[in-house]
Amino acid sequence: MFTTGLLVLTAPLNQLSHRIAPILHYAAGKVDKILYVHLQPNYVSETESNFLRVTPTTDLCAAVTRLHTGAANLCSRLDIRILLGNVGKPTEPLVYPRTLQNKVEFILTDCVNQNNDNFKTFMEGNYVLKPFPKMEFLKESDWKTSSNDNLSGMDWSLPKSEELQTYGHIVLGGTFDHVHAGHKILLSESIMRSERKITIGVTSGPMLESKSLCELIQPVETRITDVRNYIQDVKPHILFDDSVVPITDPFGPSIVVPDMGGIVVSEETRKGGDAVNKRRKEKGLSQLDVHVIDIVDDTCHASHEETKISSSSQRIRLLGTLLRAPQDHQSTSPYIIGLTGGIASGKTSVCKRLEKLGAAIINCDQLGHKAYEPGMKAYEQVVKEFGQDVVGADGLINRKALGAKVFADKSRLEVLNQIVWPEIARMAKEQIQQLTSKGHNVCVLDAAVLLEAGWQDFVNEIWVCVIPKDEALRRITDRDSIPEEKARQRIESQISNQARVDQANVVLSTLWEPEVTQKQVESAWELLQERLSETSPPRPKQPKI
Repeated sequence: MFTTGLLVLTAPLNQLSHRIAPILHYAAGKVDKILYVHLQPNYVSETESNFLRVTPTTDLCAAVTRLHTGAANLCSRLDIRILLGNVGKPTEPLVYPRTLQNKVEFILTDCVNQNNDNFKTFMEGNYVLKPFPKMEFLKESDWKTSSNDNLSGMDWSLPKSEELQTYGHIVLGGTFDHVHAGHKILLSESIMRSERKITIGVTSGPMLESKSLCELIQPVETRITDVRNYIQDVKPHILFDDSVVPITDPFGPSIVVPDMGGIVVSEETRKGGDAVNKRRKEKGLSQLDVHVIDIVDDTCHASHEETKISSSSQRIRLLGTLLRAPQDHQSTSPYIIGLTGGIASGKTSVCKRLEKLGAAIINCDQLGHKAYEPGMKAYEQVVKEFGQDVVGADGLINRKALGAKVFADKSRLEVLNQIVWPEIARMAKEQIQQLTSKGHNVCVLDAAVLLEAGWQDFVNEIWVCVIPKDEALRRITDRDSIPEEKARQRIESQISNQARVDQANVVLSTLWEPEVTQKQVESAWELLQERLSETSPPRPKQPKI
């Protein structure tokens, strides 16, 4: 298996369309990370030229779409990059040979004239390949016998070949989160329509707030880098310093740059293209031709995911996976998971599921109630700090009276927290020691204030439960029968989901049906067991607080 490969497809496009699925299936068995694709329709190895220009046409554009769609539904683990450096009109300044960002280890081609020397010379005329990779010529049987159910229902036919309308300067926009096949199709058509320059607005700031699982959207700097890297591979000469920019509104550069000729949008954002033209007209700028990309179906989507290939589904598939490696892997016994999340996020449900899978649970909320009991160190400190009037007739601390003193004054609340949190931590350590003696391997610390209390060093991994604010509001008002405004105040008094996710090793969500939550938890648990089995047995160590 090779890390990076180059698939060179030379069949006429009308023949290639029906070979795409089996060829991709075959290539996926050879390459496991990055697959570059070079399209050279009608190539024969006896050609005298080392570089052949391909005219951008509707059928070429459709073939690119079929390739990306097929790859997404067949071999989603692969980063497919269709190279378009050879695609352009005679007036375009195409540069070759050029260097790809990843070293090609393997070349696979369907070229029927299997003259190794001629084909090698042709490849070296297009790309810098040193040393020259291992090469394999596909046999007809490779695409006649290979098949996959995920692709069997797809339409591989191509439209009539007509030359694409191209422009000196093309513009488009999008979130470009975890760049997927839909993004690549949008980018590829934009690149084929651009003769000189491309401008891409990458959404950021307030434009992300309504997105599903927005906390898992990559930082805008990462998304900009990913888009730039993609274009750098696919067709670098149209990329400039200001080609990929962050935008905080739906328009960005599209309504201020005069020389743009066309805008490429998805079917969902067609109205956005019209809105751009309306604003350009108001500013006295020329109208842009609007080119619309069809929505791409996701044949592998789950019931709670979108039916199209989308960033939302990509983020859903991150739930239960390891987002970042633990800083101090397996340094305590038992291994401690700190589970946290906002109010009504479903931590209790997740804890019950983890307990059934074999985890021991320490409920910090229960420990917090115990800390206020007479005879506890925190009890004495609270009475000393806040006065005897917080003690009820039964000798217990009156939580309502205490709350009246602290919740209107954040400084007083901080004083209370600094009294109670260390006591909770002390009791939690005692329970961990008891669990160690009972042979438990994994302990879950159920702690809503895990991060606020600074207990990051207390645990090996941080797992976070998230739900959208609107769903949290609905759950709180239904559960506690309180006005929405009061429920909103409870949510706003906590740290944000984003602040939690920024420190999370694993993220879970109870937004959907119980069986979806169960699958997430089971997946997270199985991956945890794999991580624990990869290292030597844990070394007992007192957790720090």
